[in-house]
Amino acid sequence: MLRVKKLDVFIVKQFGLLFLGTFFICQFVLMMQFLWRYVDELIGKGLSLEVLAQFFWYMGLMLVPQAFPLAILLSSLIAYGNLGESSELTAIKAAGISLLQSMRSLIVIVCLLACCSFYFQNVIGPEANKSFSQLLLSMKQKSPELEIPEGIFYDGIPNCNIYVQKKAVGTGMLYGVMIYRMNGSYEDAAIILADSGRLQSTEEKKHLLLTLYSGEWFENMRSQDLAGSASVPYRRETFSTKQIVLDFDGGFNMADVAGISADARSKSMGKIFHDLDSIREYNDSVARSFLADSRRTTFRLPQLSKEDSLKAVAVAKADTTDIDSIYMRLSPEAKQRAMKAALNNVQMYASEMNMKGDYMKGLNRNVRTHQIEAIGKVTLSLSCIIFFFIGAPLGAIIRKGGLGVPVIVSVLVFIVYFIFENSGMKMARDGVWTVWFGKLISTAVLTPLAVFFTYKANNDSVVFNMDLYSSIISSMLGLRRKRHVYRKEVIITDPDYASDAASLGTVSAEIDGYSKRHSLLRLPNPLKVFFREGDDRDIRRISEDLEKVIEDLSNTRDKVILTELNKYPYMATHAHTRPFRARWLNAAVGIVIPLGVFFYFRMVRFRLRLLRDLKAIRMANDAIVARIGEMEAEKGKKVKE
Repeated sequence: MLRVKKLDVFIVKQFGLLFLGTFFICQFVLMMQFLWRYVDELIGKGLSLEVLAQFFWYMGLMLVPQAFPLAILLSSLIAYGNLGESSELTAIKAAGISLLQSMRSLIVIVCLLACCSFYFQNVIGPEANKSFSQLLLSMKQKSPELEIPEGIFYDGIPNCNIYVQKKAVGTGMLYGVMIYRMNGSYEDAAIILADSGRLQSTEEKKHLLLTLYSGEWFENMRSQDLAGSASVPYRRETFSTKQIVLDFDGGFNMADVAGISADARSKSMGKIFHDLDSIREYNDSVARSFLADSRRTTFRLPQLSKEDSLKAVAVAKADTTDIDSIYMRLSPEAKQRAMKAALNNVQMYASEMNMKGDYMKGLNRNVRTHQIEAIGKVTLSLSCIIFFFIGAPLGAIIRKGGLGVPVIVSVLVFIVYFIFENSGMKMARDGVWTVWFGKLISTAVLTPLAVFFTYKANNDSVVFNMDLYSSIISSMLGLRRKRHVYRKEVIITDPDYASDAASLGTVSAEIDGYSKRHSLLRLPNPLKVFFREGDDRDIRRISEDLEKVIEDLSNTRDKVILTELNKYPYMATHAHTRPFRARWLNAAVGIVIPLGVFFYFRMVRFRLRLLRDLKAIRMANDAIVARIGEMEAEKGKKVKE
């Protein structure tokens, strides 16, 4: 029986409050990013608050499914980051509750949110997208609000350019008016100059009444019918008062929704699958029609059977007519006409084929767009679950709450998701990739990451330990740290100098014997390196004995010995014999040739470095043994005295 525990309630409260806050933040960011695409359609149109409210409402409904994954990622990161930072997650694990057990209530909630996301995309989203597209189209078609500036030409009125030198804001008078008006074509342009004027809108807001004072009208008369009269190049009229009616639709009219409803984004999944059959059938019929027309117009040959085709080929081979000789007997004018006719036919057929090809590309693109939209409804819902299994384990691993590190990690994860999602969508839409591959590539990339982070967090594995990664990289590249031995403030037991000197002498003898038995300058056999077990026990024993002596001598007060101890290198005991300790890993690396070459030359480098290390150890041993001898001699003199 499923029981709701206090821990589940506690974690749900932590996650729920954060989810509400991050959801509105993500929704606001997405709406602002979306708004910048259509800011030109809003500014200067004189839209009412009701129209703007509808615009933002429909835009918000469209972006709700996209805000869900981001809010889940960020809220889960912060929630488990806060639990880890306050050591509450440690207490939960100490009580025997694993990370997955603590996440079970949130898993149910996230699955419900994924279902809500699908519901928004399948039911609310298409209607919101249809209404938004209709509203946006209506806003694009609406004339801009009349606001004539000073000192520049204003083209917001159809077929007119108006220049105003100065405006009186209180009275609405315009001074220094110049109008360039298009009555029909460029040959019918009229130029109107006036000292002053007034512009008013009619009651129905369909026209503008322009009253001008003390001006002149210049109009070209070339295109008008002046039959029976003298030829007049233009007309000039001087007036004291003149009224002109200009077309200007200042109202807001909703556009027709017929063309918008065919968009795949305005359809539910059931509607998409229903329309895909009709779209494919129409595309096939158009393709068959184009193919038949191409055969009929391009080749102009009847449909022949296989036997008739063979007979035609045989006749063509038997025909000895030389087309070139016939062409050469033509006159130059006839040759030119023949070439022009052939070129025109080829260009006409090529243009026709290009037009049909572009039309078929558009039809196939429509099919892919419907498929992309249908698959996208599922993948976007699944991304809610995937982002949760990325955010919650990462929060438990990082153990940093607040809006600092979680926001940075969320942005990085979302950038990866955005790049793969948009790249896959564009490739699938253009037909470069298959639709399934293009739409599932982001899911295929993030799902292994979610599994990896969940596994690591549930097992308390180290993922973001930079020291571990630094150690691995240093080991691969052969980098090592220097030895640092400092004088201790408090020394309880002095070193046994006689025993240490004897041990160093033994190490030096072993080094001499090792150098005689092994030739480190010789290249090793690749088969022995990668496919046979190998271990240098002599070097391991020498290293262990040397470290014991160094540990004992680190208690000395003598500065000379401390200086010589810092000259001892840290020896790698197996890197000069094989790349890895595991035999199967060595064999795998050896089979992969590029990796095998890298690790083979890495091993050669370690052999050369071991040769230098042995020489440095031999010199440091001699110096320390000599210094111990001097110390013993000084001690003997003091005893005699």
